[in-house]
Amino acid sequence: MDKLMKRYHPPGTPPGTLTGRVERLKPAPARITLLDYDATQLDEVVDATSAQCAQSRERASTTTWVHVAGHPDVEQLRALGSALGLHALALEDVLNTGQRPKTERFDGQLFVIASLPLTEGHTVRTEQVSLFLADNLVVSFHEGAPEIFEPVRQRLRDGASWLRSRKADALLYTLLDLVIDHGFPVLEQLGEHIYALEADILRAADRRSLRTLHRLKRALLNLRRMLWPQREVLNGLLAEGQGLVSEGTKLYLRDCYDHTIQVMDLIETYRDMTASLLDIYLSSVSVRLNETMRVLTVIATIFIPPTFLASVYGMNFDRNAGPWNMPELAWAYGYPALWAAMLLTMLGMLVYFKRKKWF
Repeated sequence: MDKLMKRYHPPGTPPGTLTGRVERLKPAPARITLLDYDATQLDEVVDATSAQCAQSRERASTTTWVHVAGHPDVEQLRALGSALGLHALALEDVLNTGQRPKTERFDGQLFVIASLPLTEGHTVRTEQVSLFLADNLVVSFHEGAPEIFEPVRQRLRDGASWLRSRKADALLYTLLDLVIDHGFPVLEQLGEHIYALEADILRAADRRSLRTLHRLKRALLNLRRMLWPQREVLNGLLAEGQGLVSEGTKLYLRDCYDHTIQVMDLIETYRDMTASLLDIYLSSVSVRLNETMRVLTVIATIFIPPTFLASVYGMNFDRNAGPWNMPELAWAYGYPALWAAMLLTMLGMLVYFKRKKWF
């Protein structure tokens, strides 16, 4: 089985070159979905070709959305870029996934990279979503599951939808809003894991809890690294001055910007909580150690007097040598008396420790 590796360019490769060795775990072929619409009609083509996308692009009265789901190969990406006039530098970032979220301006088009957060059990990961905006054209690339953007398609299929009467910039906003809002359910699941972990640590802190805590801290760190720059993406779109983003759409982008602030606030809150959980874990371990040491100390202290008495009467003195050489050894009740002295001493120390609340 091939080893999963990222695309890369050897040193010295010219910028915008769509080449590079790729080794993947049998990636599914990319599928192109074409939606061409206006306020009165909608044409949807599944498994569209680059020629069909270019033909729809030529209609000035409609808005064209081309969505590429999966891993496009170099030839497919080059053909689509040539048909739609996409910049080669931007296509290079599409091919090499894992890019930092950003907004770039090219001649007559905007290129946006966003990070889509997803969860798989206790694992959190991000997938790259690449978006192009031009006059009446939006092109989106996402290597993950195609159903992610199905809610947007459902809205476009509704003839009364707000999107049907708006330009391409409104569609770009809708896609970005969906990507950013994906952070809320992901963080909600992380929050549930954190609260459950807090209960486990307070009940019984162990190494399993520590491993889970470190895994959550890494997940939050990765989320912060990939989602923090999305504020800059929204700022770049709000400052766009080429006329591709209308003032009406910028109002909605400001609301989208507020969502990025809320996502980052949640991430910072959960990071503080995990840091506090680490302190709680260390405190719990320390308290458990102190409890164990206290019990062991009480046990050892209780057995000190009996140990002393046993060591005294274990000395080898000759009782016949003189009257002061352990005369109680000749006493008929010497052995029971010694046991009684030991037990009474231990019992008295237990009562004393209990009154002092030492255990």
